[in-house]
Amino acid sequence: QVQLAESGGGLVQPGDSLRLSCAASGRTFSPDAMGWFRQAPGMDREFVARISWSADTTYYGHSVEGRFTISRDNAKNMVYLQMAGLTPEDTAVYYCAADQDRLRGIYWVSRPVEYEYWGQGTQVTVSS
Repeated sequence: QVQLAESGGGLVQPGDSLRLSCAASGRTFSPDAMGWFRQAPGMDREFVARISWSADTTYYGHSVEGRFTISRDNAKNMVYLQMAGLTPEDTAVYYCAADQDRLRGIYWVSRPVEYEYWGQGTQVTVSS
């Protein structure tokens, strides 16, 4: 029903900034909330950020709070993740995901199993 495609990953140095994009397509997009997750080798998939359909509610994972900003442009079917102050610990494959905007609270929105649709991911590598 919904297809998601991430872009914008790459190789950057510690302290750099990077902007990831997620393009949504398919027969419907509204009223989905969108999330970003990441997964490093040998690690579980980790919650990064979430934004509601109307963009009035956002959540951030502890490790990225204050450094990353999630935003969306519903007219363009786009979701973004602006990353600043990148460190080697941010190295991972980053995925965007969508759900039906019914989740509330950090416990529920941070669980990958709650999201219906996933992109294929984009690699972010932070190294000097």
